[in-house]
Amino acid sequence: MTDTANTREERQPVLFLPHGGGPCFFMDWAGWDKMEAHLRSVAATLPRKPSAILVVSGHWETRVPTVTTAEKHSLLYDYYGFPDHTYHLKYPASGSPALAARVRSLLTQADIPSAEDDSRGLDHGVFIPFMLAFPEADIPIVELSLREDMNAAEELRVGRALAPLRDENVLIVATGMSYHNLRQFMTGDPSTDAIARTFDSWLSRTVEAAPAERDQALVNWEQAPGARICHPREEHLLSIMIAAGAAGQDRGARTYSDVVMGKALSGFRFG
Repeated sequence: MTDTANTREERQPVLFLPHGGGPCFFMDWAGWDKMEAHLRSVAATLPRKPSAILVVSGHWETRVPTVTTAEKHSLLYDYYGFPDHTYHLKYPASGSPALAARVRSLLTQADIPSAEDDSRGLDHGVFIPFMLAFPEADIPIVELSLREDMNAAEELRVGRALAPLRDENVLIVATGMSYHNLRQFMTGDPSTDAIARTFDSWLSRTVEAAPAERDQALVNWEQAPGARICHPREEHLLSIMIAAGAAGQDRGARTYSDVVMGKALSGFRFG
């Protein structure tokens, strides 16, 4: 399925990537240039080309963690009201039934129930950022769902179970947005700009803290300043729990920081 890394230096990191707003990078929409540049830089920062990618986005929720098992992916254009050409974007990456089986095996070993889906396509939280980060579409991809109960502690446990994949040359990627209040974001409401900055600072400090402190703070993320204003619903933040769990004892670092339409946004790397 995958080759095994020979040294710690070859272990793949874990990434939390911002995926932007809908197909923002493929239309005339100002403000996303720095995020686009960050996504385009990702592959060059890896220790080597991954054999496969396991990705978790904020756009798929199921009762138990579920993996895609198709050999070939369709795409889900799960955004609305954008120009016609954005519904014809292509990203022909293959799937990996072998990686999907390995994911389920690791979850079973950790006593975490799981399921599989052989027909679901990749949502825009995957193919939009990956068109920039991995434009050749030549790395097999398996998508993993979030739990629909939004249990942060359980998502951390999922991530911990999947950590061995990093030594098998599998890149674990979580995509989402560190700020995701669409009403205030898309309308450019300036009244919460300072709140967004405060929450972003908290999240950055938390990710960069010692792993035990980091994980405890992430589980209790709702106690952070402005948490529920920045995330009225947490699906776009929750994937970072899986990333932190898979990081193990590797500390995190902020690798992207910007202000888009007044709201502070960040991306992170573990390991």
